[in-house]
Amino acid sequence: MTAKEAMKFAKENKVEMVDFKFCDMLGTWQHFTTPVSEYEEAIFEEGLGFDGSSIRGWKAINASDMLVIPDATTARMDPFMERPTLSLICDIEDPLTRERYDRDPRNIARRGVEFLRSTGIADTAYFGPEPEFFIFDSARFVTRQNMAFYEVDSCEAVWNTDDDGGQNLAYKVRSKEGYIPCPPTDQLQDIRTEMCQVMESVGIRIERQHHEVATAGQSEIAMRFASLVDMADNLMWYKYIVKNVARRHGRTATFMPKPLFGDNGSGMHCHQSVWKDGNPLFAGDKYGGMSQLALHYIAGILHHAPAICAITNPTMNSYHRLVPGFEAPVNLAYSSRNRSASVRIPTYSPSPKSKRIEVRFPDPTASGYLAFTAMMMAGIDGIERKLDPGAPLDKDIYALSKAELKDVPSVPGSLGDALNALEKDHAFLLKGDVFSEEFIENWIEHKRSKEIDAIRLRPHPHEFELYYDC
Repeated sequence: MTAKEAMKFAKENKVEMVDFKFCDMLGTWQHFTTPVSEYEEAIFEEGLGFDGSSIRGWKAINASDMLVIPDATTARMDPFMERPTLSLICDIEDPLTRERYDRDPRNIARRGVEFLRSTGIADTAYFGPEPEFFIFDSARFVTRQNMAFYEVDSCEAVWNTDDDGGQNLAYKVRSKEGYIPCPPTDQLQDIRTEMCQVMESVGIRIERQHHEVATAGQSEIAMRFASLVDMADNLMWYKYIVKNVARRHGRTATFMPKPLFGDNGSGMHCHQSVWKDGNPLFAGDKYGGMSQLALHYIAGILHHAPAICAITNPTMNSYHRLVPGFEAPVNLAYSSRNRSASVRIPTYSPSPKSKRIEVRFPDPTASGYLAFTAMMMAGIDGIERKLDPGAPLDKDIYALSKAELKDVPSVPGSLGDALNALEKDHAFLLKGDVFSEEFIENWIEHKRSKEIDAIRLRPHPHEFELYYDC
């Protein structure tokens, strides 16, 4: 859609308001809205000014003037606004230099695609993430100087088998037994279907939806793959729609990787491949039906995985999911079909177009713009340097002993370890000016000061159970 077509689209849909959405450094949509009377074709070139000083991770107040530049190809009708509202996803520019802002995740993703093309290796990177999430009936939490607690609840949760607060109709989901049951055990079918329909209304192609493994409403909706920036845009819509449809039904959705103790966490397995001139580059006669180029790409992912984790698993909560010995994809190995490896080669179809890899350690707290780009940059580095992924591990890694696993590296054990790895290993992200040194430094400082220190300084409620009577 061109700027002229976006103007026509607004008129045809009797738009009254125009909403400008953009992503903060950490991956959350921000927005402001104007009446349609302010909507002119010139804004697609000139942009609109706003104060960027209060956006998380962005520049201080002495350099706060920013421009949002709407992307006409992203024009959609917002499905949740009461009055007819056009939604536009925007890029951020400096108003003086008109350069792309280097802390804007969408700009980083666009530079990543440009770098891929400049290498001559490929011209398109396709991604198909599988974000998991929980739909709760309520979520309560607080941290104060003298207290801290959280409580989430769900009518289908296993802990509510004896709930007598009202009519109890049973059919609760037992821990780790929530994978694709039919209703009435699956009590969220209609809500997920509504989410799918709303996603399709904004142009996202949906492949399937189902209940996931954990109790208390863990769910997944699978999107069909798309090119890197388009899929990152889709992921923003995905989260926006899941949260708003849940709220419409008096429920609340979260993409936290580990909101429940003792049950499965939420991951975001990322299928990916690279193509050139319309031809897939991952199909070949090597292991798993892959090409040598694909194996180099896998090697790049495995080699840089500790640093990548600081972007693909960017929260303290992420590492409550990535714990060795609990069926989490922590071991940095690759395999065909084997879901216990951190990189899997799916074997559903022999078609060359279906050949891809699945990176299993990321989680849905990640920004798609940053996570997809970081993984692609690692893969490109593996191709350029002809890195060797070593032998595949075609065993159930979860069943191996510590001695058998001693030579298999693993993902970092904490966000702090991941940031340390990123600090030491990020040259591959700087190629083509995709990520900047300043962005990496700011990312690490923000995560350490705003998240790691904020949690490290607070007593944990479970410590009172362990140590109060010491």
